[in-house]
Amino acid sequence: MFRLSHYLHELREPTPLGPARQPPGPVVIWNLIRRCNLTCKHCYSISGDVDFPGELSTPEVFSVMDDLRAFRVPVLILSGGEPLMRRDIFEISERAKAMKFYVGLSSNGTLVDAALADRIRDVGYDYVGISLDGIGDTHDRFRRKIGAYDEALGGLRLLRDRGIKVGVRFTMTEDNAAELPDMLDLVEREGFHKFYLSHLVYAGRGNKNRGDDAVWQTTRDTMDMVIDRAWRWAQSGSDMEIVTGNNDADAVYLLRWAERTMPHAVEGLRTRLRQWGGNSSGVNVANIDNLGNVHPDTMWWHYTLGNVKARPFSAIWTDLSDPIMAGLKRKPRVIGGRCGQCAFFDVCNGNTRVRAMRITGDPWAEDPGCYLTDTEIGLAAPVERVTVSAYRGARHEAPLSL
Repeated sequence: MFRLSHYLHELREPTPLGPARQPPGPVVIWNLIRRCNLTCKHCYSISGDVDFPGELSTPEVFSVMDDLRAFRVPVLILSGGEPLMRRDIFEISERAKAMKFYVGLSSNGTLVDAALADRIRDVGYDYVGISLDGIGDTHDRFRRKIGAYDEALGGLRLLRDRGIKVGVRFTMTEDNAAELPDMLDLVEREGFHKFYLSHLVYAGRGNKNRGDDAVWQTTRDTMDMVIDRAWRWAQSGSDMEIVTGNNDADAVYLLRWAERTMPHAVEGLRTRLRQWGGNSSGVNVANIDNLGNVHPDTMWWHYTLGNVKARPFSAIWTDLSDPIMAGLKRKPRVIGGRCGQCAFFDVCNGNTRVRAMRITGDPWAEDPGCYLTDTEIGLAAPVERVTVSAYRGARHEAPLSL
């Protein structure tokens, strides 16, 4: 996740650069249940409204939580499927809060009525994120349910009115990018604290629908809009926040924006971005799925590192005998193509490996989602790009090469 607003505030009012933060353990995004009342077009877990056998029991969840706490994991993001469909979700959440985790809830918002909003407030979640992928019918088409937009917006309002920190997640494709200005206006008008722009990753249904991904120019236009809005909020002193996810080239794009608008601040910004370090899959971000399988992040469900029923998470996460984990944790990572030649590799860290793997079969190839030009990333001469092809079925996918 790239904290765009944070760095814009630093440009506006710089603070002394402290030592690089080394989180004691990774942020764990935990898909506690795969069942969901929606079947969204870009769902990485391919969830649906059915029961999935083999999910972790409450005692098993508690045992894993004990290991995570001992391993010094600071943050749990409880997700699904739809986590509110898990019967013990509040029991799990209350225990997590009592154990002093930062606890987030990731929901589609459609099930949140007044009574449930009261229950969420009483748990004391540190943050609740709800997806809106457009206005009205656009969101409903993405979520494949008529009325999903009204239900999700209603849930956001109920939680906001109870003093809960809420944010809107927006996954961008060519189908909804034009509605971004309206989405930003909505977030601002409604006083939702955070807007999270997520770039599409080719995982689950997101891979099957990768032909709808935003083209590079659309992504550039989008980033211009979100930077402009986040800068306006920063200048006004607002605590409204914009973050982006799943495309670490956003940090380099911000650096190029700063070169044009405030060149005196570029050196300091680059130092901060270098300290941030770019993509952290397999390093500072982890995923546990509903069956207890551990993945480098939520978009790696096709690749399992181990299962917490057989081995503690702490043992799985530190095992560098796995070639994917060894490659992700390597400093610097060894990435090929234009990513490996990029003058800003120390900022981006090679971007999102899943897109590279899905398109080329090689998780260490260039990320085709990078929307920066060859000149912008400091290449001496143009190179041939890896481009995104529409999904044609698993038999056409390039095999995973390690």
